[in-house]
Amino acid sequence: MREETLGGHHGRGVAIDLCVSCQALWFDARESLSLTPASTLALFRIIGERVSRPEPSKVDLEKCPRCRGRLRITHDMQRATRFEYLRCPNGHGRFITFYEFLREKDFIRPLTPSQIAELARNIQSINCSNCGAPVDLTQAAACAHCGTPLSMLDLRQAEILVTQLQQADARAQQPVDPTLPLRLAQARREVEALFVGQPRELSFEDIGGSLVGAGLRVVARWLADR
Repeated sequence: MREETLGGHHGRGVAIDLCVSCQALWFDARESLSLTPASTLALFRIIGERVSRPEPSKVDLEKCPRCRGRLRITHDMQRATRFEYLRCPNGHGRFITFYEFLREKDFIRPLTPSQIAELARNIQSINCSNCGAPVDLTQAAACAHCGTPLSMLDLRQAEILVTQLQQADARAQQPVDPTLPLRLAQARREVEALFVGQPRELSFEDIGGSLVGAGLRVVARWLADR
């Protein structure tokens, strides 16, 4: 895993461990809750720059890296969104996939039946955004392997975070880029364009055919120079 240091509340740094191969994050106790809106957007961009199809790993992911205790699968809810992760029984932290982290932060929403039908007219199959398994759009609306429903990014949630950043601008030492809302709006239009055509710059095949992954790449590009 590689370490990414982000800003936390009260000026404290938050060190996040990230595994590209597993497409997952390790948070020490309460680190996820310590992220500021700006840090959440920064981690959103980091994930987008590194998103790919999850690869099988021989690493023992079921043990805590701090105490080697057996991790336990945990189901949780943030607002009205359910998500899951593996947690240390001794409270040292949790292991969560990119997909489940985005669900926790309300960045992902399920596709409507009409969106699935429109997507099927343009693309016959995609890969599950959670586990990478193929999903036949003509036969199912969820992954047959892990049960994850077909989903896409909710860019409106990112725009809400930008609004929070702008409201805190007066207290911040560095001003928020005023063009960021426009770039996010453009990113949202490009993500929605998936349903009417396949924009070449999305590199849809390069990230394994995942709808969420394609959207992440778009957002990462627009946030890269923030």
